[in-house]
Amino acid sequence: MTEEKDILNEESTEDTEVKEANEDTAVDDVETNTSAEVNEEFSIEDQLKAEQEKVAELEAKLKEAENRMYRLQADFENSRRRARLDLEASEKYRAQSLITNLLPAIDNFERALQMEADSEQAKAILQGMEMVYRSLLEALKNEGAEQIEAVGKEFDPHVHQAVMQVEVEGFDSNHVVEEFQKGYILKDRVIRPSMVKVNQ
Repeated sequence: MTEEKDILNEESTEDTEVKEANEDTAVDDVETNTSAEVNEEFSIEDQLKAEQEKVAELEAKLKEAENRMYRLQADFENSRRRARLDLEASEKYRAQSLITNLLPAIDNFERALQMEADSEQAKAILQGMEMVYRSLLEALKNEGAEQIEAVGKEFDPHVHQAVMQVEVEGFDSNHVVEEFQKGYILKDRVIRPSMVKVNQ
C-alpha cells in the first residue's frame, strides 16, 4: 500500500512538473508570439510609412511633370498664335515698304503740280503729270493706303506731327491750320504722319 502511495505521489509529482513545464512553455510561447506580433506590427507600420512617403514623393513628381507639360503647352500655343499674328500682319502690311519708297516720288509730283504753266506745252506736261499722280494715288488706295486729312481737323498726335504753332483767327484752338507734308496711313497703321502747323 505504501508503495502504491509512493508511486501515486511520484506520478502526481511528475504530472505536476509536466503541467508546470507545459505552462512555462505556453507562457514563453505567448511572450514570444506577443513580441513577434509587436515587432511585426512595428515593421508593418514602418513599411506603411515608407510606402506613404514614396506615394507622396511620386505625387509631387507627377504634379511637377504636369505643371511642366502645361507650361510647355502654353508656350507652344503662344508661339503658334504669335506666328499666326505675324503672318497676318505681314500679309496685311505687305505693301508698306513699297509705299514708303514711293512717298518721296509722290511728294515731288505734288510740288511739281503746284507750278503754274505759261505755255500750252507746259500745261500738257502738267496734265500728264497729274494723270500719273492720280494713278499712283489710286494704286495706293487699292493697297489700302490713304492720305491723312489734316487741314481744319483737330490735332491728333497719332497721325499729325506739329512743326509749328501759330495764332490764326477762323480756326479753333488745337486745330491744324496748314499742312507742309501729306501723311499716309496703311489700313490701320500710320506710315508717315502729316507735318502740320497747329493753331494755339
